[in-house]
Amino acid sequence: MTASTPVTLVPQAPRDADRPLLSYCDDATGARIDLTATQLGEWAARSAGLLRDGCGLAPGSRVAVLLPPHWRTAAVLLGAWSVGMSVSYRPRALAGLPVLEPGGDRPYDAVFVTPERLDDWLEDVPDGTHRYLVGTGAEQLADVPVGWLDWSSEVLRHPGVTPNYTEIHPSDPASPDGTTYGEWGGLAREMAEMWDLRAGDRLLVDAAEHEQPLKWLLAPLSVGASVLICANLDRSTLDARIAAEQVTRVL
Repeated sequence: MTASTPVTLVPQAPRDADRPLLSYCDDATGARIDLTATQLGEWAARSAGLLRDGCGLAPGSRVAVLLPPHWRTAAVLLGAWSVGMSVSYRPRALAGLPVLEPGGDRPYDAVFVTPERLDDWLEDVPDGTHRYLVGTGAEQLADVPVGWLDWSSEVLRHPGVTPNYTEIHPSDPASPDGTTYGEWGGLAREMAEMWDLRAGDRLLVDAAEHEQPLKWLLAPLSVGASVLICANLDRSTLDARIAAEQVTRVL
C-alpha cells in the first residue's frame, strides 16, 4: 500500500462491475453507502434530468455547487457535466468575500448547498434561479426554507437513464472560469498518473483534507479506480480499514 500526498469527464468502469465504484462512510454517525458504476450513473442521470428537464437548463448554464465530498456531490457534479453545464465548485466558506469569476454579478442558473452552509453567517451563498438543499445525512430534510427545494426528493422525479440529447465537445467550458472539459479531463489523468492510480485500485480519501473533486472524484474515476470517501475519519482504525477495504492508495 502506497500513501499519496498532496477529457473526458466520463468515469471508466472498474474491472469488476459488481464492485463499488464509489463508497461513502461517516465515522461519526456510522452511515455508509456503496455505489457501483451503474448505480452512480443512475444517480448522475437523475441529477442531469433535474437540471435539463426539471429546471429547463441548457448546455452552458451556470451551476454553483457548494457541497463537501459525498456521494450526492458526485451525483450532482457528474449529472451537471453530463449535460454540458458550466460548474462552479466551492468547497469552503468565503467569509463574505465576493465570487471572482465571469458572471459572478448575476444569479446562477442553479445552486446546490448543504443546509449547514445556508445557515452559516460566514458563508456567501450565491443567488440562483433554481435552489436546492442537499443533505449529507437523512434521505429527506425535515425543514426546507421557502425558496429552496430538497434535492433528495426532487431528483427522484427523474429517471435514472443517462440523457442522450447533449453533445459535449472538449473545447466547451466545464467551469465559469473557462476551463474546458478537455482540460479538466487532462488534469484528472495527469493527477492519476502522478499517484500511479490504475484500474482496479481503491483510493481512500479523508473528506476533511481533500475537498476538491479533481482529487477525490475525477482523477480516480478517469482511470477506473474506485473511491472510498471517509468523513470524520477515525485514524485509529485506519490500518484495519485499509486491510478490510482492500485499499491500495490513501489520500
